[in-house]
Amino acid sequence: MKMDKISIKWRLFIYISLFAAIMLVLLWFFQVVFLQSFYKAIKVNNIKYIAGNIIKNIDSEDLQSYTRTQAQKGDVSIILTDMDGVSLFNEEMGPNNIIRRLSEQGLKSLIEEAKSGNGSYYERFNESGITNEQQIRDDFPGFAPMPKRGRMDSIVYAALATQKDGTQVAVILNANISPVDATVQTIRIQLIFVTVIMLILALFLAFYISKKISKPIIQINASAKELGKGNYDVNFNGKGYQEIAELGSTLNYAAGELSKTDNLRKELIANISHDLRTPLTMITGYAEVMRDLPGENSKENVQIIIDEATRLTTLVNDVLNISKLQSGTEKINVCVFDLTAGIQDILKRYAKLTEQDGYNIKFIHNDQVTVKADELKISQVIYNLVNNAITYTGKDKSVIVNQTVNENIVRIEVIDTGDGIAPDQLKDIWDRYYKADKKHKRAQIGTGLGLSIVKSILVQHNSRFGVNSPLGQGSIFWFELPTEQKAD
Repeated sequence: MKMDKISIKWRLFIYISLFAAIMLVLLWFFQVVFLQSFYKAIKVNNIKYIAGNIIKNIDSEDLQSYTRTQAQKGDVSIILTDMDGVSLFNEEMGPNNIIRRLSEQGLKSLIEEAKSGNGSYYERFNESGITNEQQIRDDFPGFAPMPKRGRMDSIVYAALATQKDGTQVAVILNANISPVDATVQTIRIQLIFVTVIMLILALFLAFYISKKISKPIIQINASAKELGKGNYDVNFNGKGYQEIAELGSTLNYAAGELSKTDNLRKELIANISHDLRTPLTMITGYAEVMRDLPGENSKENVQIIIDEATRLTTLVNDVLNISKLQSGTEKINVCVFDLTAGIQDILKRYAKLTEQDGYNIKFIHNDQVTVKADELKISQVIYNLVNNAITYTGKDKSVIVNQTVNENIVRIEVIDTGDGIAPDQLKDIWDRYYKADKKHKRAQIGTGLGLSIVKSILVQHNSRFGVNSPLGQGSIFWFELPTEQKAD
């Protein structure tokens, strides 16, 4: 089985179990295999440390007392000699004392070794072997061997020191190395029991931890599969630890946004279907009347069919525009143009609506303003904002377009006198077909997709835009563009 096919639960179980096994193997190595090596290394370091302390206090008046204390603390035998191997004083600890069994000639041999070794000499003796016993006799004349029953490995360390008066002395120390074979055997038996117990506990703990850690991930995975099936009511319970809790919260937020998007999609389909059906019904109805009743074949009826067909074309074009703008495939063509003149031209096209339906559309401005932007798309923005204002303005049918300039920034405001929008709904009005009253209202002009188109175009221009709409006081939709000096 490949590792990438293993679930996180079993992957964690394997990792934790391997970690426990490695720790037990290391414990065996350090407590059994390397125990004697560590013990001997500690003994050597200890005997060198004691020798160093004695050398530091070599001129002390109570040197003998200090040496006795060090010998007792470290369980070592200590001899101070002159450079000829003649003992000045000694402190013997333990029965297996090699330096006590060395003659003056043997001690002098140690001193000579220390001289040739830059002031110190270290030797480990293994008296349990006959060949080593013979080697000791050869190296250190006058050596008196111990009976075989009392033999024990030992360490001899010799260091040279110089007193204040210039006299050189030798500090020779001897420490026994106790056999650890019995200790190792005892530890080995204990480790067998400890290993079995620890392995059982480690496997149990690994299973528990892996299950505990993987449980919320497995639950989130199951919930994510439900979300993928379209169940937006699913809840991501990310309890357990911080990262999973944050992931759960993020996925809950994503599920909420997907649910909202799905609802908007359903509403969009329903609303577009409604807006398609209405003009198609009128076209079909008037066409049937004109077919069945020759007297109804009038210019007015033909104009109604043309108007409704134009509305269908506009709706289809708006849907295509939104798709292009939001997908990023529609690029902006920037040029310098007269924004004020453009607004005036647009408002002239509303003259028929003003005459027939009584709408009062005003344009308030003081200066002719030039901007650098996509002229066609900015015209779409103004068209859609004016259309939206005409659809939702109050009974006075008043719409105001206001142009102001402040520090090279032109601000265009489209003002209506409608009912306004609740504060909690302001952020949603830029969505396609969003309806504050949840009742689809057919626009007087346009398709109902205008504000979504406005947002997409202004985002492409990196333009600031927004809406101020106190309830009962109408709405002010606005956007800003940097002004540009028109070339002569």
